[in-house]
Amino acid sequence: MPAKSKAQQKAAGAALSAKRGDTPKSELKGASREMVDSMSEKELEDFAKGSRKGKPEHVD
Repeated sequence: MPAKSKAQQKAAGAALSAKRGDTPKSELKGASREMVDSMSEKELEDFAKGSRKGKPEHVD
């Protein structure tokens, strides 16, 4: 399931980076900190992939 907004996509990308060990988990904030614990690496990949073009910044 791809992200519905740019913010979701960015958070998933940050969480994926921490999950893979490229970024320290202590640097994560907000939704990305929750995502890294609650989602698998495959789920994060699916959420973060795709183009941001045409997506809203935030979704209500």
